[in-house]
Amino acid sequence: MRDDRLTTLARTLLTHSLKLEKGQKVLITSFIAGKPLVKELVKETYNMGAYPYVQLVDEEISRVLLTGSSKEHTEPQVKWDLARMEDVDAYISIQCKNNDSEFAEIPSDIFQMKAELNKPVQNLIINDRQWVLLNYPTTGLAQMAKMSLEKFTDFVLDVCNVDYKAMAEAQKPLHALMERTDKVRITGPGTDLTFSIKGIPAVMCAGENNIPDGEVFTAPVKDSVNGKITYNTPCPYHGTTFNNVSLTFKDGKIVEATSDNTEKLNEIFDTDEGARYVGEFAIGVNPLIQHPMGDILFDEKIGGSIHFTPGRAYQDAFNGNESGIHWDMVLIQRPEYGGGEIYFDDVLIRKDGLFVLPELQGLNPENLK
Repeated sequence: MRDDRLTTLARTLLTHSLKLEKGQKVLITSFIAGKPLVKELVKETYNMGAYPYVQLVDEEISRVLLTGSSKEHTEPQVKWDLARMEDVDAYISIQCKNNDSEFAEIPSDIFQMKAELNKPVQNLIINDRQWVLLNYPTTGLAQMAKMSLEKFTDFVLDVCNVDYKAMAEAQKPLHALMERTDKVRITGPGTDLTFSIKGIPAVMCAGENNIPDGEVFTAPVKDSVNGKITYNTPCPYHGTTFNNVSLTFKDGKIVEATSDNTEKLNEIFDTDEGARYVGEFAIGVNPLIQHPMGDILFDEKIGGSIHFTPGRAYQDAFNGNESGIHWDMVLIQRPEYGGGEIYFDDVLIRKDGLFVLPELQGLNPENLK
């Protein structure tokens, strides 16, 4: 049976996220499980007078390819991918993995090598193309969320089809405040972190590049981060999930990193020089996403959360940090997760996940749902 919410989502992706125009070319990549949405996207793209191109990927085949991959193997693929991206106007990436651990046995150095070689492709997509990334519900993701597939599918489609125009309007006061803020302090259990965001642009996210969405982000001045942050959600990376991640910073650099898998955690942070510096600071505001499920596209939007991201900075909020990684790690500050505070220039703006300044209270759940 056709779900009209898929058609609505396809239209949101094409018209709101990509703002696709007649005659433009859009590349759609997806794991095989995302075929129902891909079909709707193809139909709606044609209806707009634009041109869809599709690549379907299989998890198991991707794993086998990665197992024997090398620099010599990867360089031609990067060349082809770069040429393809140069020839399209927009890009939709549909993630829908059935097994989050499918790639857990792949050595870290393979991911590091591919991340480094793939930088030109990623930079072209992020900085010079209209793009959007989303997850499609699968049995594996439903299991991670501890829901039946039916309930999880309802959850995903409802969350993805929120009123992003209303969300964008509510984000404007926070955006304006971040643009004029210098010093930020984050406190909570195991966390006391300070940094500056002075001169770094703030960016509102309401369905343009991620679905689901709901955050306002910037980046810290690269060498300004000092103190410690302890994340209270799972931190997945290439098939391995890290828990109880704690990072200590000195003059912007991670000088100590611990977790339930400290050795592998530090291997990732040794990918390159930029991996130990932070490329993003964001405040999550999606009222329909309340708890972590180990999927960063959802977890980083959790209402009452922040994410503080080692690795590459986005061009829209660039602090000079380049890296082959961009690893969003989430800290929830609502009372049931231990609480916490955010201060801008020594003024409390959010406590225990709720904004306290009158001009920001439109982002609290009761006003945003």
